[in-house]
Amino acid sequence: MESQGTVETVNRHKQLGLTDGQVIDMYRFMQLGRKYDERSLLLQRAGKINFHVSGIGQEAAQVAAAFALDRENDYFLPYYRDYAFVLTAGMTTRELMLSVFAKAEDPNSGGRQMPGHFGSKRLRIVTGSSPVTTQVPHAAGFALAAKMQKKKFVSFVTFGEGSSNQGDFHEACNFAGVNKLPVIIFCQNNQYAISIPAHKQLGGKVSDRALGYGFPGIRVDGNDPLEVYRVVKEARERAVAGEGPTLIEAMMYRLSPHSTSDNDLAYRTQEEVDANWKKDGIAAFRTYLTGLGLWSDEQERDLAAEYNLELKEAITYAENAPFPKPEDTLLHVYDESGLKGGA
Repeated sequence: MESQGTVETVNRHKQLGLTDGQVIDMYRFMQLGRKYDERSLLLQRAGKINFHVSGIGQEAAQVAAAFALDRENDYFLPYYRDYAFVLTAGMTTRELMLSVFAKAEDPNSGGRQMPGHFGSKRLRIVTGSSPVTTQVPHAAGFALAAKMQKKKFVSFVTFGEGSSNQGDFHEACNFAGVNKLPVIIFCQNNQYAISIPAHKQLGGKVSDRALGYGFPGIRVDGNDPLEVYRVVKEARERAVAGEGPTLIEAMMYRLSPHSTSDNDLAYRTQEEVDANWKKDGIAAFRTYLTGLGLWSDEQERDLAAEYNLELKEAITYAENAPFPKPEDTLLHVYDESGLKGGA
C-alpha cells in the first residue's frame, strides 16, 4: 500500500509529536551525514584514503528513521551507505574516519574491513559482512531473540532495492512473517543497483512483496523525513505490540556515483541527476524549517563552520593514529576465554 503523504503545512512535526528542537536536530544530523560523505569523497580523490561508497541523497530518510526508533534499546543492522543513520545512532565522525583510514582504533573492525562495515556493541549496531543482504536474516534473528526473551526492543535493518532480489531477503521475510517478529525491514530504493536501473531489476514494488509473507508493506517518499518518521514510528509500535514485521520501501535517489570506483554517467545522464538534485530531501527540509522561523542563513553558516572544524579534527586524529600490527590479525577471531587458566 502507499502511505498517504500530506501537503506541507505549518508545524507538520508538531502533529507527529516532534518538538522544534527535535526537528532542528534532525536537520543537523542530515547535514552532518552529507558533510562527512562529501569530505570522504574528497579524501579519496586526494589519495588520502583508498575507497568510499557514497550515500548522498539518502540522508533525510536515514535520520528520520533513526529518530523514530528507540536509540537506547533497539538493534540496528545498517548497510554500507548509512553514514547519516549511524551518526544519528551515536557514532562519531572520528570513529568513521578511523574506519576509512583503516586504523587500529577503528571501532567497526579494527581497520580490517572496507568503509561502511559498521559495528558498535556500545550502540547495538550489529557488525555487517561484505556479501549484500546477509544483514536481513541477521535482523530476523535479533527480533526472534526479542520475542523469546519477551523484551520490548525491535531490530531495524536497511538495504538497497537491488538487495531485495537476493534470497536472503525473501528467506528473512518469510521467517519474520511466520513468527510475527518485531523487525522493521527498510528498503532504501535509490533507483540503481550499482549501474542497473530499477525498471530492469524489479517487476513491481518492493513494498508489495510483503503481502506474500503476511505483513504490511508501505512505500513512502524518502525525501520527506516527516513522512518517513511517521511510517517507521508506526511500524515500531506494531512490532512492540506483537503485531509482527513491516516492510518499508523509501523512494529516493542516489545523487552520487555508486562508489569512488564508479563512473555513473556511463549508465545515466547528467540531466537525470540534476533533476533529482532539485528533489533533495535536505534542501526541502531546510526550506520547511526556514518557513517556520526555526532556521536561518546565519545558523546555516554557523553549522557549516562547526562541521568543518569537527571533520578537520577527526581527519587529523585518524591520519595520525597507528595502523593495525601484523600480530593483530587474529584478534577477535577466536574466543580464547576457555583457554585461560589451563582449561
